Amino acid sequence: MHPLQAIGLPASADDAYLVLVEGGALTLAELAEVLGMSPREATEAVARLSALGLVETVPGDGDAPTTVRACPPGASLESLADDRVRQAAALRESSEALSRFWRHHHPDSAGYVEVVRTAAAIEAVKRRVHDEATRCVRGLSIGLPVNRSGRVTILDGALEAMADGVEYKVVYRAQALNDPDVREIVQTCVRAGEQARVFPDLPLSLTICDEDFCVVNIPLPRFGRAHAMIVRRSELLDAFIGVFESYWRLGVPLPAGDDSVGTDADASANPPEDARRLLTCLSSGLTDESIARELGVSERTIARRIARLQEIVGAQTRFQLGVQATRRGWL
Repeated sequence: MHPLQAIGLPASADDAYLVLVEGGALTLAELAEVLGMSPREATEAVARLSALGLVETVPGDGDAPTTVRACPPGASLESLADDRVRQAAALRESSEALSRFWRHHHPDSAGYVEVVRTAAAIEAVKRRVHDEATRCVRGLSIGLPVNRSGRVTILDGALEAMADGVEYKVVYRAQALNDPDVREIVQTCVRAGEQARVFPDLPLSLTICDEDFCVVNIPLPRFGRAHAMIVRRSELLDAFIGVFESYWRLGVPLPAGDDSVGTDADASANPPEDARRLLTCLSSGLTDESIARELGVSERTIARRIARLQEIVGAQTRFQLGVQATRRGWL
């Protein structure tokens, strides 16, 4: 995971910040050389970082050139986090307004909206998404479907569509990943090529087929069933696509959790499998309690292992641990 890519910055800016943190102040030319990019790309990366207060330019004395140096990330990213919380609240309000729009309008009054009320029809329309998509499938997921035996499962046709080259981008509700079965299925999809992100809370499940139609699922606990809504090309479909894109920008990328690792005894060069699993759980947004349950150890052990990893890489915080773990290729 690239920490700054998770908040919307390009990989070039992410790499530039890590280089400046590790190597100290550099001129733009030096930075471009270290990163293997053009001076223009380096200038654009620095501009993006400067806009967030993550770097500053330092004029040289006399004939000395101007340099760029990294700033501590805490204050800047905390301010950004506050902004994202406000954005998320606005997104939820927008989503609720959209939901009220279709709940309170009879489907016959809008030809681009169709309500599906039976389980068989809902399953069929979900399968249509994966069968008919030719470019991309985008989705918000508050939970995975359950088969007849009561176990969560992968939607029919999803893996086949990915194998055929259809791009998949899905944002999962973080709470759902507390279930080991859900995590295993999500990792299976990630290994198959899905781009997955995690967000603390999502208002509904939504699946978008190309730019043609989307399927919205909202559970109705009071009645013990769920309805689905099909929205075809319209301003309403555009609005749902906008809701997805907003949550996608806010979500944290979820890496594959079982990439092969060596058995080198030097954890600073190549950590053991249990350390990789711990880092993957952290990047997925799981709590210490959930991580402890997943790894079969106590919360105190988890805290001790995290502290040990921070010590190995010289990180003062978990955020810094994530930066260093990414830099070393552990995630």
